[in-house]
Amino acid sequence: MPRRHFDAEHELFRANFKRWLHEEVCPHQAEWEAAGIVPRPVWRRAGELGFLAPFVDEQYGGAGCRDFRYDQIIAEELGLANEWGLALSLHSSLVAPYLDTFGSEAQKQRYLPGVVNGDCVLAVAMTEPDTGSDLAAIRTRAEEHGDHWCLNGAKTFISNGINSDLVIVAARSHPTEKRGLSLFLLEKGWPGFEVGRRLEKLGQHSQDTAELFFHDVRVPKENLLGQAHQGFKMLMTMLAAERLTCAISSLAAAQAALAMTIAYVKERKAFDQRLIDFQNTRFELAAIKTELDLGQIYLDRLVMEHQLGALDAVDAAEAKLWTSEVLGRAADRCLQLFGGNGYMAEYPIGRLWASARVARIYAGTSEIMKEIIAKQL
Repeated sequence: MPRRHFDAEHELFRANFKRWLHEEVCPHQAEWEAAGIVPRPVWRRAGELGFLAPFVDEQYGGAGCRDFRYDQIIAEELGLANEWGLALSLHSSLVAPYLDTFGSEAQKQRYLPGVVNGDCVLAVAMTEPDTGSDLAAIRTRAEEHGDHWCLNGAKTFISNGINSDLVIVAARSHPTEKRGLSLFLLEKGWPGFEVGRRLEKLGQHSQDTAELFFHDVRVPKENLLGQAHQGFKMLMTMLAAERLTCAISSLAAAQAALAMTIAYVKERKAFDQRLIDFQNTRFELAAIKTELDLGQIYLDRLVMEHQLGALDAVDAAEAKLWTSEVLGRAADRCLQLFGGNGYMAEYPIGRLWASARVARIYAGTSEIMKEIIAKQL
């Protein structure tokens, strides 16, 4: 079914971004996987080409293009390229909007130019060793002392944890209010701000996921993001867009799994015929394609709802639930069609299968998505 919500400018942007991925990113995927990180010059190159936070206003160095369809294109093409390490969507679509929405003028002037040109890579730190989806249980604490806040605590599973220059940290700032959280802008290199080990994961090996530790970190008052004790509301405000972005990435990755499997089964033979000639193979692929096509229609509609400022949290939860589960099914069924080759590291389907598993966990588990949906029934 034709996708009619993109125009000529969107397609030109897609072509340029896709060309860059295939010329300057994809050839290095194995190298980056082995290193466990994407080199920083790649981020600066993305900024140079205008691929970072294009919505940022021109006065801060951005394109001033407040059109989420460009974010959709970036997330889709990264997924279609089976590229999990270069977390451009995390930087541009998930974290940068916090600065844009809640940041003071001074904060925007200080940080947004680097966000756009790639000199300031972003991360957001919510998850803790004993706290996942339950943000109200955050233990990292912030105490107010005169002209600064003092932060103590730890975070884990932080994407861009090593590459990032600026981290938005959620901390408990109100001693008695359960949801009394605040958000703080912490710069790498500040005394007491320690980056821990790079975490070894099942998949997404080139994505630098790390632990962060805070030992009496002095955070200037001007680095409080938004109002004190309003962090929980701010996080809830931004989570719908985050889940939509994750849904877009998941569906695109599933599309990549389907495409590489179709190409494989047209070439691979068994019992004197191509795998595509077996009815089971055709039926499996047909079922996957149907799920993906239906999911794409829903996502495209939600993108336009978000563009209008009308994205609903429940709709976003449904999208994240559906697409992440579809990705899991598609990746597993496609790997099965590769047979023993699918289990070999040299075949991209295995890397996709392993990397896709976390889609049902991050940005809120499938179980949390069901809770959000069920509360509205």
